[in-house]
Amino acid sequence: MSRIVILCVVVLVYFLIEYYVFQVVQLLTVKSTPLITRWVWSSYWLWVVLMITGFALYTQLDAKTYAGLRVFISALFFINLIGKLFASLVLLGDDVRRLVSYLSQFVISNEDPQIAGRTAFIGKAALLTGVLPMMGLSFGILSGAHDYRVRRRDVYSPHLPKAFDGIRLVQISDIHTGSFFNKTAVRGGVDLINQERGDMILFTGDFVNNQSDEAKPYLNLFAKVKAPLGVHAVMGNHDYGDYHRWDSMTEKQQNIKDLHQMYRYMGWNIMLNENKIITADGESIALLGLENWGAGRFSKYGDMSKTYEGTQEIPYKILMSHDPSHWDAQVLSEYPDIDLMLAGHTHGMQFGVEIGDFRWSPSQYVYKQWADLYQKGTQSLYVNRGFGFLGYPGRIGILPEITVLTLKRSTS
Repeated sequence: MSRIVILCVVVLVYFLIEYYVFQVVQLLTVKSTPLITRWVWSSYWLWVVLMITGFALYTQLDAKTYAGLRVFISALFFINLIGKLFASLVLLGDDVRRLVSYLSQFVISNEDPQIAGRTAFIGKAALLTGVLPMMGLSFGILSGAHDYRVRRRDVYSPHLPKAFDGIRLVQISDIHTGSFFNKTAVRGGVDLINQERGDMILFTGDFVNNQSDEAKPYLNLFAKVKAPLGVHAVMGNHDYGDYHRWDSMTEKQQNIKDLHQMYRYMGWNIMLNENKIITADGESIALLGLENWGAGRFSKYGDMSKTYEGTQEIPYKILMSHDPSHWDAQVLSEYPDIDLMLAGHTHGMQFGVEIGDFRWSPSQYVYKQWADLYQKGTQSLYVNRGFGFLGYPGRIGILPEITVLTLKRSTS
């Protein structure tokens, strides 16, 4: 199916939703003067035209040149659509009620059945139901997108050498530079990372959305991220450009090479199915960096046997693997001596509720491990909620995260 056909279908469906919701406008202006009614109705349909035009423009804009404008258009369209869908649910519920009433009259009454009209109450309820999620989504963009939170956890293991007891790891994940629209706010997040003064900084993938060029405006900013034992990174599923249409495989491979070079420019050690032995006071731990490996439909560029090779005798191993599904799918069953795995990927779906120890997000219905610390025996997994965002340019409840993990030696 061509892009033009898809565009036409989307526009048609969107128009039908808008026409359905227009009944709310009609209900709420029924007692208004003709002048006010014409003004309100005209404003409504002008807005609809602007939304459709914006959507059509979005599909034509170059992602590199107009990244910021595309984010603005997509956010506005998404917020408007969600609000209208919620309002439609109220109208749909009322339509079901009216249909049931009509059928009841048809079956029970001897008189000709009449379809009940909508009430002003339904119009107001639909308006309120549509406005509330729009306000919430707008707040998630203006406030939640860059409301960075530092989360601290202690991770215990009997395998941790004494020389590394108390080492502090700072984990960041899912930066998604292609989604950013506020460089000043991002700079604040980078400052928070450095303020934690971690011994080692570990980035668990998705530096870009699709193309390496997205990262160019932010390279010098993230190059400021430093740690005594280095900044180490792995590739996430978005870093390979699998969701972008390339003119050739050669172009796609060059994009990946360009991204690797950008990591080196920043002074970050990009780990491609390899490991690094870190030694202190005659004792060692191993850092393993796996390319993306996800269960199900996600890419499996990772080669765990290659990544693991040479670390067999190291008592404590840290694995960076972008997708948390890898923990259940392979790590627990085949590599019981991986003490700590660090992942990201889920973003906590950028929506949910976290109050004390209570956590809920739609993400939990997709991923068994979707945020925070999980343990099984002596093995631990930490899933970072992500530094950036993708799609919806904001966060509600599940805020951007900088993780500080303190490794501690336990006796059992």
